[in-house]
Amino acid sequence: MIEAPSKKVQILGVRNYFPKKVITNKDFEKILDTTDEWIVARTGIRERRRSEAHETPGFMGTEAAKSLLLAFHEKAEDIDLIICATITGDYNFPATAGIIQNNLGAKKAWAFDISAACSGFIFALETARSFVQSGLAKKVLVVAAEKMSSILNPTERATIILFGDGASACLVTEGNEKSHIIDSILKTDGSGVPFLYAPVGGSVTPITAENISTNEHYAKQDGRAVYKRAVVDMAEVCVEILNKHNLTHRDIKLLVPHQANMRIIESCAQRIGLSMSQVAINIHKYGNTTAATIPSALADAESEGKVSKGDLVLLTSFGAGFTWGATLMKY
Repeated sequence: MIEAPSKKVQILGVRNYFPKKVITNKDFEKILDTTDEWIVARTGIRERRRSEAHETPGFMGTEAAKSLLLAFHEKAEDIDLIICATITGDYNFPATAGIIQNNLGAKKAWAFDISAACSGFIFALETARSFVQSGLAKKVLVVAAEKMSSILNPTERATIILFGDGASACLVTEGNEKSHIIDSILKTDGSGVPFLYAPVGGSVTPITAENISTNEHYAKQDGRAVYKRAVVDMAEVCVEILNKHNLTHRDIKLLVPHQANMRIIESCAQRIGLSMSQVAINIHKYGNTTAATIPSALADAESEGKVSKGDLVLLTSFGAGFTWGATLMKY
């Protein structure tokens, strides 16, 4: 067993950026064979945000980071590293994190992206924690930014109703006994790739006029297969990390799950033994913003008074790949 460094690492704070444009379920009624009641009953989503052309992940991530730095009186030039969790980057390459670095004027920072879909934030957070614990960085900016509307077929009900656009940013720094990340358990099962992926656009199947004309370049999802894994794996990894630290659901102040589907969220909370009053939820407002759901829900929970510094918080996610995991922290 590898012994982790003893230095404690915390999330200093979280801030969000969401586009102003709101797409309601009623809007979808006009163009798809669906109703507001059908969408709410199956997903819990009532509305989501849609970005304008200039609101790329690089732009939205920058705005979230600016809000964060301003709120906590931090300077961009003091940031050592920027990690951006995204699957909808401004370009296939270079990294969107580099765009954010340049926009902020964070001249000292080096930057890279992490692609872990809906688990991107907790994967990036654990990476940032490792850099601070090791002493290789003092201040790491973690950004989760997604423009999901750019990779979805606007006429495919199964996916277009689920996702939204937005960004969130947090600063990871040295912590203390009252506020620190305790542990993470992160997992991957590559056999899940065919159930949620972008089949066209990589080196396996490059983009062509033909596959664009047949809409093959959009994201594809087998919703039933993903749902079956998510409801089990999210809950199991939460129980695993609680057992590892001799904790129970009674010790948790707030669960912050990935906001993909309200039924998944409810199932996860029930399996762990938590009431819904102990769960951070913003899926009804923003839909599934992929990597940005967990930090945005955490920021909303803090603004609503559901969590304070020092509270025991459990983050959990499940995403394409398959990727999933849990992070336990004193917020």
